This record gives sequence, C-alpha cells and structure tokens, in this order.
Amino acid sequence: MATDSEQSEQVTEHGFSPERRNFVARVSIGLMGLGALIVAVPVIGFIIGPLIRRAPDVWRPVGKVDDFKIGTTVKVAFLDPSPLAWAGVTAQTAAWLRRKSADEFVAFAINCTHLGCPVRWLAKANLFMCPCHGGVYYANGEVAGGPPPLPLFRYPVRISQGQVEIRTSAVPLG
Repeated sequence: MATDSEQSEQVTEHGFSPERRNFVARVSIGLMGLGALIVAVPVIGFIIGPLIRRAPDVWRPVGKVDDFKIGTTVKVAFLDPSPLAWAGVTAQTAAWLRRKSADEFVAFAINCTHLGCPVRWLAKANLFMCPCHGGVYYANGEVAGGPPPLPLFRYPVRISQGQVEIRTSAVPLG
C-alpha cells in the first residue's frame, strides 16, 4: 500500500491532480459550449428570420399606360421588394405584363411554380414555357402540362397617374 507522499509523487509524475483535471475539463466544456452558442445564434436567426419578418409589398412602376398595346404580353423589369445593399444586378427581377383592355392589366411572375426557373412567353403559341423541365402554361397562367403544381403567380396591378404599377412581393413557389 502506498503512503500519501507516494500518491502525491505518482500524481505529479503523470500530470495534473484529479481535482485539477476535473477543473480543466469543466472549463473546456464551458468554453466549447460558449463557442457552440456563438455559432448557433446567427444560424438560428438565419433560419427563423424569414418566418418572423416578411419582405414589404411595394408598388413598382413598370411603364406608362400608353407604352403597352392591348392584347400583347411583354416582359417588364423592376426592383426586387427587398433588395440587399450588396445584391447588385440580382436585385432586378421581372414579370410578364399583359394589357387586356384600355384600363385592365394582368401580371404574371416570371418564375415557374415547379422549381423557379424563368418562363418564356411564346406569342405564336400563346403559351408560357419553362425550359428547365418542360412546364407549359396557358395565356391565363393556368398549367397546361408538365411538372408545375400550380398556376403562375399573379401580381396585383394598378394604374396610378398614367403609370402601370405592379405590387411586388415574395414569389411563392410550389
């Protein structure tokens, strides 16, 4: 059996005493927890943030009423409703605008409801086509064929002081 002096000599030969080892282990675990918390807070904020705050709906002018012919569908560009300072060119988005009558317009999102690819308007066929996976939409935005689960998203349109305006918002995908 070892005496107290022999035990203390064995502890110092192998490193720290058991009490000191426990203290260092607890400090290490605490620092790792603090580091994990520092990383977790922004990640959780990134995930939960869009659920808490929505991008504002903004009326964006896209042209004068006289610039659009009755019965035609044209692509119009406008600024995204929530552009970030560093977004640059990607802050620009577009919609398909059709003038139905002298004072009635309809605007469709440019994004396919399947996976968000940009759709094209084919005037001769009177259809919207998605080149990614073969989605086809009728002129009224309803699904004609392919994988899209929903019709094209419609933006609200108004005429204000001779300007056609689209109320921009986040575009929901299927």
